[in-house]
Amino acid sequence: MPAYKLIIDGKKVSTTETFPVLNPATEKVVAQAPKATVEQLNEAVAAARRAFPAWSATPDAERSRLVHAIADTLEAHGEELTKLLTLEQGKPGVGFAGMGGAFEIGGTLAWAHATADLELPVEVIQDNDEARIEVHRKPLGVIGSITPWNFPLMIAIWHVMPALRSGNTVVIKPSEFTPLTTLRAVELMNELLPPGVLNIVTGDGSLGAAMSSHPDINKIVFTGSTATGKKIMQSAAGNLKRITLELGGNDAAIVLPDTDVAAAAPKIFATALFNNGQTCAALKRLYVHEDIYDEMCNALAAIAGSVKTGDGSVEGIDFGPIQNKTQFEKVCAIASEAKTSGARFLTGGEPVKGAGYFFPVTIVADIADDTRLVAEEPFGPILPVLKFSDVEDALRRANDSNNGLGGSVWSADVARATALASRLECGTAWVNGHAMIQPNMPFGGVKESGMGVEFGRYGLEEYTTIQSLYIAKG
Repeated sequence: MPAYKLIIDGKKVSTTETFPVLNPATEKVVAQAPKATVEQLNEAVAAARRAFPAWSATPDAERSRLVHAIADTLEAHGEELTKLLTLEQGKPGVGFAGMGGAFEIGGTLAWAHATADLELPVEVIQDNDEARIEVHRKPLGVIGSITPWNFPLMIAIWHVMPALRSGNTVVIKPSEFTPLTTLRAVELMNELLPPGVLNIVTGDGSLGAAMSSHPDINKIVFTGSTATGKKIMQSAAGNLKRITLELGGNDAAIVLPDTDVAAAAPKIFATALFNNGQTCAALKRLYVHEDIYDEMCNALAAIAGSVKTGDGSVEGIDFGPIQNKTQFEKVCAIASEAKTSGARFLTGGEPVKGAGYFFPVTIVADIADDTRLVAEEPFGPILPVLKFSDVEDALRRANDSNNGLGGSVWSADVARATALASRLECGTAWVNGHAMIQPNMPFGGVKESGMGVEFGRYGLEEYTTIQSLYIAKG
């Protein structure tokens, strides 16, 4: 097994203890990851704080150049990183509709290059005989990044690149389920960055808790569960650190009766089930008008019946395993409860026997809104399809959730769909699409789906504070 180490102040650092990383397709240990102590976290934060003055003073063009260079380096190691993703996360290299590990690498590169080109110029809001008033965006200091296991590398880039681009230094802690790809990526980035600018520590949730309460971390950016996000928000109050939280979603889609089912069904399937449904912004509740309900159910079931679930390292596999045992057991329990409630299973519904956390793509019809599968985010390869007759009722049901990450409306009448989509209670609404996120469009949740936004200029601003500069002329 390769030896993995922390990166603190530009140096590889060993730990006394390690923890196992499993391949979810085999349940076998593929590596031992370093288990950082709180003292080593303190060392990483101290290194980031020492590096901050010089990094924040680095010319803007040079920081842009280095972020582009990071993307180029990751691209050069794309094959290696893709294999690591399959090994520890489970996703196939290619996967269904080309949205496997290579897709994650592609997104990683796209976001890094796009972020490198962002700028936050000085804004002049007054310049007259009395005074010149400028608004400057200044970096916050040390950013603590806590990332999840569903897209280990891409979400790390979502956190780290805007932090570096805006002049901050970083300490990142990846999920203990998927630390390997991020450890390797940070090692590669440190070949380009000054020591201490980007540090990585690995461990369990207690290390993340120590980060969120750390007095010398100025901001936490976290992607993960709502429950953990609430704890981070409480812990961050100690030094009033800034927070960006991208939390759970239970995205609803409303399919109007004029929708072309044959054209829409493949798109709906892909945006609901890609990455095995382990995607915050995936479509998770599908409300279909009664006139086309059976047609849509049959179309989705046909696609589900055509795909292959298995070990992501095997060629031709569309969907890999669920990433970890806890999530696997949750999906199994949710499916079982849906069956007990009388829901109609069109495909799947039972875990695959044998080693690995395999659960087939599952389409569920004739299910009640209060069933756990509908009321909770399953975060797995299972999609409930619900019938409606009145559009206003469908909108009410779609909005009847504590979550508010994304939502969509599907229709041949774009104007009507757009008007309805604007009434969805979510941070991002799509028309005739879902989960279509991109580097120049802000993304974030309302309600209990988060706080703040990521991506583009709006996301970059969240890594800065405003300083107003008043220059008297009288």
